[in-house]
Amino acid sequence: MVEIHEWDAGDTAALLREPTAEDHKYSRGVLGVRTGSREYPGAAVLGVEAAWRTGIGMVRYLGPDRAADLVLQRRPETVTTPGRVQAWLIGSGTAPDTRPAAETARLTELLHGELPVVVDAGALDLVAEASAPIVVTPHRSEHEKLRDALGLGASGSDRVAAARETASAAGITVLLKGAETIVATPGGWTVVVRAGTGWLATAGTGDVLGGILGALVAARGARRDLDAEALGPIAAAAADLHGRAARACAPGPLTALDLAGSVSAVVGGLLAGDAR
Repeated sequence: MVEIHEWDAGDTAALLREPTAEDHKYSRGVLGVRTGSREYPGAAVLGVEAAWRTGIGMVRYLGPDRAADLVLQRRPETVTTPGRVQAWLIGSGTAPDTRPAAETARLTELLHGELPVVVDAGALDLVAEASAPIVVTPHRSEHEKLRDALGLGASGSDRVAAARETASAAGITVLLKGAETIVATPGGWTVVVRAGTGWLATAGTGDVLGGILGALVAARGARRDLDAEALGPIAAAAADLHGRAARACAPGPLTALDLAGSVSAVVGGLLAGDAR
């Protein structure tokens, strides 16, 4: 029987790093982002906002023009030209049936590269044949589609077993979203993250999670000590930050942009030893 760790604030705090006087924007991590679409440009804004709020040196947004304009209105520090990055975030606010062929080709190239890739929503259809270090962030129905593409059966009621099977079959890290978030790595390392709140069940919060996770992966990638198994703890930390940021917005309803905005204080609190 595999032991399953329950993630806590101390685990997340151990993966965060406060910048020093020796740091610069590249040493703190650069995240490349290809998200959003003509139909759903807001996903790009939410993911980019969350990445900045998590604490990163630079965000490069390389999505559609309309989304880029909205990103720059919200976060003018965002860079919209190609260049050096340490990780990628793709798929949020996109759909395979409306994705341009040129974008499919570019995403496929990234998914066969050496840099780690956070894959959300509309890019999950490209994962089955990928070879890059990957962490996927599906909700239940997206997970079922991914399993189908991998030739696996329906997941059934055991979400932990299903996430572990998907991770092992595809050689990827799986962050299975839900009231209890499950994170599983290709090697079998598995955790349950219970930091959430029911108020997270609203549009755009998954895009925020993608931005948080992308920032953490890029920050770790900047330190040049990232391997496939390391993506598991990073994904768990992102899920934990996501839930804590939601609770920081409570009590009561929240919006995705509110959620993203509360991430900074949560990160600062954990670095200061505040586990709330």
